[in-house]
Amino acid sequence: MLKGRLGLETARVPHADRHGLLWLSRGALTVRDGTLRFLRKADADDQSPLEAGEYGIPFQSLSMILLGPGSTVSHDALRLLARHGTALIAVGEDGVRCYTAPQIGPDTSEVARRQMRAWSDADGERIEVARRMYALRLGEVLPKRNLDALRGIEGARMKRTYRLVAERFGIDWLGRRYDRSNPLAADLPNQAINHASVAVTSAAAIAVTAIGAIPQLGFIHEHSGEAFVLDVADLFRDTILLPAAFKSARAVSNNPTLNIERVTRRTTGDMLRSERVIPKMIERIKGLFPDDSAA
Repeated sequence: MLKGRLGLETARVPHADRHGLLWLSRGALTVRDGTLRFLRKADADDQSPLEAGEYGIPFQSLSMILLGPGSTVSHDALRLLARHGTALIAVGEDGVRCYTAPQIGPDTSEVARRQMRAWSDADGERIEVARRMYALRLGEVLPKRNLDALRGIEGARMKRTYRLVAERFGIDWLGRRYDRSNPLAADLPNQAINHASVAVTSAAAIAVTAIGAIPQLGFIHEHSGEAFVLDVADLFRDTILLPAAFKSARAVSNNPTLNIERVTRRTTGDMLRSERVIPKMIERIKGLFPDDSAA
């Protein structure tokens, strides 16, 4: 991997320190050399004060880009904006219409309301949902009702799981080590786990969105803006994430010319498809918040 490669940059400017909105129209929003660029076309009927030409866009210092008529956007541009938390809104002439694609998912809030009721019952149903999640992963309902105690039990068992899965793929496992400030310093198995985690978390985000659940309301993870997404992703850590990661690490160890990120991403993607993970995630979410009226 190359330092600064598109999608791997980590710098983020807090929205409180950004400069608000930028309106662009009649041009192509794309990426070149890791920089967001807007190629503005000449248009005799256009009244915009922005002249024709190519402009570098300081996307990290913006909260939102409004993309007007006559414009296109590349996949790389969307990926770069999403990575840095800069919103992109398609608008009509002079901003009088909003044409963003609607959120995928059902046309009902039933799952979200059941999730909210469970989450708001901090000393009752919320801990029960957490216990059901741990039961799905560990194969048994843990007796403890304290979340910190549940996390401790799960952490101890995961250490054993890491070791067993690593042994299955012939990996020398030295423990989970990850420096956020220097992710490339990790050994191959840890790098592979990082990349596989991104893939499985993305699948969980699709499942959570598709069923209309609330990403922020987690039951085990609590402070992240995608806490429930991380909860759902963890349900497949043992069966998908770790096998994909260690299989990829084994492949790259056998052939050092391979790229660990690319191999892990493809391996995980193959498992997500072959195991039909996203449909399973949706069914797991439904099971966490059953419809009592249907009983």
